[in-house]
Amino acid sequence: MITEVVQPIVSNFIKSLRDIGYTFEVAVADVLDNCITAKANNVQIACIPSPKTVFTLLDDGTGMTNNELVDAMRLSTNDPDAEREAIDLGRFGLGLKTASFSQCTDLTVLSKKNGVVSIKQWDLEYISKENEWLLITPDIDDYENIPLFDEFMNQESGTLVVWRGIDTFVETDIPNKVDILRNHLSLVFHCFLEGIVPGKKALKILVNGLHLEPFNPFNPKHLATQQLAPEKIKYLDSEIIVQPYILPHHSKLSQQEFEKFATKDGYTKSQGFYLYRANRLLIHGTWWGMHRANDAHKLVRIKVDIPNNQDSAWGIDIKKSTANPVSEIKQDLKRIISQVTVKGSRPYTGRGKKIEDKTTTRFWELVADNNQIHFAINREHPIIKSLEETLREDQHHLLNVILMGLESYLPLDAIVAQLNTDPLKVNQETLINEDEIKMLVENWRSKGISEAFIKELLKTEVYKNKEGYFENANQH
Repeated sequence: MITEVVQPIVSNFIKSLRDIGYTFEVAVADVLDNCITAKANNVQIACIPSPKTVFTLLDDGTGMTNNELVDAMRLSTNDPDAEREAIDLGRFGLGLKTASFSQCTDLTVLSKKNGVVSIKQWDLEYISKENEWLLITPDIDDYENIPLFDEFMNQESGTLVVWRGIDTFVETDIPNKVDILRNHLSLVFHCFLEGIVPGKKALKILVNGLHLEPFNPFNPKHLATQQLAPEKIKYLDSEIIVQPYILPHHSKLSQQEFEKFATKDGYTKSQGFYLYRANRLLIHGTWWGMHRANDAHKLVRIKVDIPNNQDSAWGIDIKKSTANPVSEIKQDLKRIISQVTVKGSRPYTGRGKKIEDKTTTRFWELVADNNQIHFAINREHPIIKSLEETLREDQHHLLNVILMGLESYLPLDAIVAQLNTDPLKVNQETLINEDEIKMLVENWRSKGISEAFIKELLKTEVYKNKEGYFENANQH
């Protein structure tokens, strides 16, 4: 067998390496994973024009010696199949490098351990020019004006990651990028920020000087949130914990709460599974092809927490942005879906069934006809019947055409769209004038309305919603 060494063209390889598909916020989260693995309690992030954009991330973790830092800067440091500590959020040993390279051409890492500071740099332009992976040990004095440098030097231990040569966005984009970053980190690391990770203090993260508040997508502290019984699935000698939640119906929330927990994607797109690995959110708002997203189940969110030895079973990629469980796990998840979605649709189907409530006479009714359904105006409603008795035949026909027109051209698409985007602003009942209702009843009373008709009126939804007034009226 004849072999020969064929070196890659490094400049071309770097271009491919930079184009894996990270967004800014996903890249930062990938770097921050290393801080948690290093047992940091505090993380500071700065992204400012200085005068060119510079990004720095500082933790107070264990830090690294010079040899450990060289190893950390090496591509593919880790064996992805090797056993790791439970808190280790990495796998391939690529996250720091690929995430950083996706955003910048100059990655420098300073680390302090046992009082000794080490510094290493990857300069992609220099590497491309030399066509060799040459790791630089730069002069630390060149970094004295870098944001968070003084804080790093004053710490007992920790690591400072520096991105320069950022070419994925310009200085004017920084406010928007930082805003998206805050929201992303608040969600992805909410378990750590909340301090609910066993054996670990609450993590503190500052972005441009502002503390991050955790965003728990399950809204567990709300009294109307349903937290269903958790289930444990055994796989690969470890446990997968599945915890279903059903979020509160919008009628139970303030406008601010509703918008907050809708997330930027909205409730319908945010339903489904939320995959966590060792308490870090990886994927959210997916059914993995096992269920079709629909409005009836938009309040269903199912937390799935896996240990860090199951990456292969879930097909987790380098960016931690895609995953798909193996078929054995899917069987259990399908069963859980069928159980949870039945309960998850009740806040909507329960309200829908009110239209069939026999104790209340309603203006609208649900009619089934040849496997189809439609909403129809109740022709037996006492007010409509009373009106019909006063009309001539031609007027009676006109009224019927008007009612059929209202039924036929009910703007269902617009109604559904408004209820999905901003249901708290949809308020139909305020359109009915209470004075008009009172005047109508008093007019009927003056004409000697029968008690039987009064009882029929009091069954209608218009008068049931004004019970205080009409109970008094009934006593006259």
